[in-house]
Amino acid sequence: MASEDVPKKEYFEQLDRFNVELVKFQEWIKFKQLKLLLIFEGRDAAGKGGMIKAITAPLNPRYARTVALPAPTERESTQWYFQRYAAHLPAGGEIVVFDRSWYNRAGVERVMGFCSEQEYLEFTHSVSEFERMLVRSGIIILKYWLSVSDEEQEKRFKERLENPAKRWKLSPMDLSARSKWVEYSRAKDAMFSFSDIPEAPWYVVNSDLKRAAHLNCIQHLLSQIKYQDLTPEPLKLPPRQKAGNYVRPPIEAQHFIPALWPRPKSTENSVATENPPAADTKTEEGRTAEGTVKKSMIKKGKGKKKGEKGGEKKGKKKNP
Repeated sequence: MASEDVPKKEYFEQLDRFNVELVKFQEWIKFKQLKLLLIFEGRDAAGKGGMIKAITAPLNPRYARTVALPAPTERESTQWYFQRYAAHLPAGGEIVVFDRSWYNRAGVERVMGFCSEQEYLEFTHSVSEFERMLVRSGIIILKYWLSVSDEEQEKRFKERLENPAKRWKLSPMDLSARSKWVEYSRAKDAMFSFSDIPEAPWYVVNSDLKRAAHLNCIQHLLSQIKYQDLTPEPLKLPPRQKAGNYVRPPIEAQHFIPALWPRPKSTENSVATENPPAADTKTEEGRTAEGTVKKSMIKKGKGKKKGEKGGEKKGKKKNP
């Protein structure tokens, strides 16, 4: 396995090409009224969310949606197990992406003891029949398992702990699952043994290298349905209606948000000073943001002519 991920430049160039193909792919699904269900499963921090974003970013959200259900309510717990998932299945022309799915029962519920032995055994007997029924009804099911090594998962957990913008991704459940790595491995192996069926096989994606995983998975997805390019011819813009006697209301009559960007060079430093990040409490986030602003202000002062400081000429007063 390669030890280095795809270079960012190469990744984004290929992703741009894939974005065009994904739009064609979706247009074909709409045209043929196909029903596509994508299921993404994997360990915590395997990259399911990022993978789903990479796939759905260029799609028309009216015909593509992501489903990430929370823990079942008390009422849902008394229903047929597949009932709450069935409500989100795709209609004709739609792509539905499950960020985790009914396979919770084979994974986290099994390992963490959230279901009984009888409930688990019933799932092992019924899930394949349920999926065969969906396929017979016209739903195309593509199941992807994102495989992440224990070393890479550990690295991503640490990154989430250190990054305030990503801490929400790490739950107490994720941390408790670290001590059950082998149990999760056994549960995954068992799940594959009873649910890897010809009608809806499991496709494993090596996700240690995120960018490579995105490209490999998108390439595979596009290869699963033969599609044609239905891109319409460019439309011709009609002439815009003339204003006539229409008079715009004065700007003062409307609530415009503060226009802090783009910042004029002559006032860049003053804007940064007058509108500092909300970091009075000196939290970690505040210190980081404050340091970024200060570094930016210092850089703005470099390369000025002698007698100038941050864009102001010596001896001249700054415009108010």
